[in-house]
Amino acid sequence: MDHDHTHDRDQNHRTCGCDLSPERVDKARRRLMAGAATAIAAGAVAVHGDAAAAATPEARARYADPAEPGLPQVDMEIAPGRTALVVTDPQIDFLSEEGVTWGVVGESVTEQGTVDNIERLFAAAKAAGMPVFISPHYYYPHDHKWQFEGTLEKTMHAIGMFDRPGPLSLDGFDGSGADWMPQYKAYIEDGETVICSPHKVYSPAQNDLNLQLRKRGIDKVILAGMSANLCTQAHLYELLELGFEVAVVRDATAGAKVPEGDGYLAALINFRMVANGVWWTDDAVERIARSA
Repeated sequence: MDHDHTHDRDQNHRTCGCDLSPERVDKARRRLMAGAATAIAAGAVAVHGDAAAAATPEARARYADPAEPGLPQVDMEIAPGRTALVVTDPQIDFLSEEGVTWGVVGESVTEQGTVDNIERLFAAAKAAGMPVFISPHYYYPHDHKWQFEGTLEKTMHAIGMFDRPGPLSLDGFDGSGADWMPQYKAYIEDGETVICSPHKVYSPAQNDLNLQLRKRGIDKVILAGMSANLCTQAHLYELLELGFEVAVVRDATAGAKVPEGDGYLAALINFRMVANGVWWTDDAVERIARSA
């Protein structure tokens, strides 16, 4: 992260009334980054954000579907004109080694090949003329004045995750943790992708994703992005409740690995139980191409 943006972020915390000093933010970030360092160093996967183009064999084996499923096996068919790709939080703070959560999500992002798989979905959707929607996550200074928070809300606020100086300003945005991953910008900023208003906790209940999808006649969603058991899963649940059919791309997401558990595994179990389809990126790309 560049010096100018770090200064901007620190200045925001000095003036937002949220009692987050630069020293406290830095301490929280270092604690979060260190929390998984031992496990990552000892693991089978080397954590480099651009190292894998697909889920590693080890990850495929570790998270393999049951040989004999106990639940009905359902699927979703892509209907041209009624199906869209929705990507949650394709942002630096989640997907880059420079992001503030890399210490806990980096291993999962790497072993799933998440960064490259999301890009493959963007490319496939654009080639097929499929609508693409982004549901981003931003925090502004007034969000740091909330009087109560959940566990991970508190963590995200404490480390300055997705911070911007305000809803009407892009000062310091370029290259910040709130910005898109650089390789996604050509797809997101092409004038066609719908960038929704920010969601604030996990689900799209507080943004305009539902409205934007409905106004385009979309009732089927291919869902990907970050992070698996938080925003991606919450979007899945909300969209299902709103009457959408949703297929999740299982290796185009990832989750935190912490002492409390493996977020990716927790999400994958729930994807299998509630989604209308759980696809690998290879399968999703082929289906999107066939639908064109």
